[in-house]
Parts: sequence; structure tokens; C-alpha cells
Amino acid sequence: ITPNLPEAGVLLDCAPPQNEAGMLRTAERLLALGPQAVLLKGGHLSGAESVDILFDGQEPIRLAAPRIDTRNTHGTGCTLSSAITAYLARAYPLTEAVQAAKEYLQQALLKADSLQVGQGHGPVHHFHALWPTGEQA
Repeated sequence: ITPNLPEAGVLLDCAPPQNEAGMLRTAERLLALGPQAVLLKGGHLSGAESVDILFDGQEPIRLAAPRIDTRNTHGTGCTLSSAITAYLARAYPLTEAVQAAKEYLQQALLKADSLQVGQGHGPVHHFHALWPTGEQA
């Protein structure tokens, strides 16, 4: 499962974690509910990095990426979970699938401001590898 911090709080009927130590405890509690693995997304925490925790009952893995200053964040969670699924379907091991999906999302966020779609929070740039920055469909 790939909950963000508020979603994890709802699933566990508790306040969302406020730091990385709390994220690890939350990931452990979520894993006890039965999934094979938990990717707890920490984008709601403040800081220069966005830190996620991947936990499958073994050693937790801290996955950090620089926080990107953009309003175009609509669909980040769905994009990440879909990308993980795509990499798993291509026979990537779980950790590698998550790392590759996070890199894909990072690039989609970096290029998101090149899209001019609607008003407010726009989408990430899902086709960043196909449409060079500055070009639009």
C-alpha cells in the first residue's frame, strides 16, 4: 500500500506521524494489517527533502528526494502507485520498482510547470520524457 501521512492516520484511526521516527512506527502498524509492504509517503512533512519509508517487515528503507517547489502536484499519489505497478509488471524487484517510480515522479514534478492546464493545482507532467520541456500538446 502507498498511503500518505493523512491517509495512514485514517487507516489507523490516529493522528498522522509528524517525523521520520513516527513514520517508521506507522509503517510497522500498517504492515501488521496484512499488506506485503508499505510505502509511507512523507510529502506532507516540512523540510528540504521529501522522505518516504518503504517497509516490508525487514529493514526499512529511507527514500529521500529534494522537495520541488511547484503548484502542479495533482495526481502525485496515483502517479507514483501506478508507476510502481508498471515497474513490478516489468519484473523489477520491489525496492528497485519503488526507486524507479520515485525517479519518474521526480522528473514529472520537475517538468510540471511547463504544462499550462486549467487553474489552481495542475497535473504532474506524465509525458515529460516524450514532450521536451517547453513544448505542449
